[in-house]
Amino acid sequence: MITIKTKEQIEKMGRAGRILADCHKEIAKMIRPGITSWEIDQFVEGFLAKNGATPEQKGYHGYPYATCASVNDVICHGFPKKEPLNDGDIVTIDMVVRIDGWLADSAWSYPVGTISPIAEKLLNVTKESLYKGIEKAIPGNRIGDVSHAIQMYAESQGFSVVRDFIGHGIGSEMHEEPQVPHYGPAGKGPRIKEGMVFTIEPMLNVGKFHSKVDADGWTARTYDGSLSAQYEHTIAITSEGPIILTEQS
Repeated sequence: MITIKTKEQIEKMGRAGRILADCHKEIAKMIRPGITSWEIDQFVEGFLAKNGATPEQKGYHGYPYATCASVNDVICHGFPKKEPLNDGDIVTIDMVVRIDGWLADSAWSYPVGTISPIAEKLLNVTKESLYKGIEKAIPGNRIGDVSHAIQMYAESQGFSVVRDFIGHGIGSEMHEEPQVPHYGPAGKGPRIKEGMVFTIEPMLNVGKFHSKVDADGWTARTYDGSLSAQYEHTIAITSEGPIILTEQS
């Protein structure tokens, strides 16, 4: 069942979103060759604590970290590690923030030092595909209109769209209805209504869209070893259209 949020509940989620966005802005300053994703994870946990918030991922089905840190061919759910990031890497930092019982969720992909032209294009197209999806998240449209806009743009630019991991409703729980695929036909799926809150989080690959999961049961990689990137926002639907609760600008 899709839960419609009140204005007051959305305001509380917006507070979580602002803390999350501010944290990502600080992470952007830290990203450089030689830093470790474990250091970033430790920073995030401290940053959230200073702001009265907690990392929702930590402890979720036994997940041990405050963030997911996905490097190069890792699509999502990568473990933070103590190995340094290298010049030319790309890394996605994903986190879910809880404060006063309400959540916000956002992932962002970062270049480490000087990256290749194809990696730079992947980041740009993945981010743009997120915003093209958000443009379709208006009352009266269907979830499939969001999905279709993302897929059409991503594939027109030569990238594939991951099928195995999708967006989702969010509120007091991390994963709620509706499910939000990033591929598929327009005009399908639940009708988008005022008061809905959900994530849009396209994951694009340079190669094919297929994925595989490491022995740790979490880390999802591209099957063919190609680069992958992800950008994610939590959005709230209003009568005037979507509000991005995790916008960094």
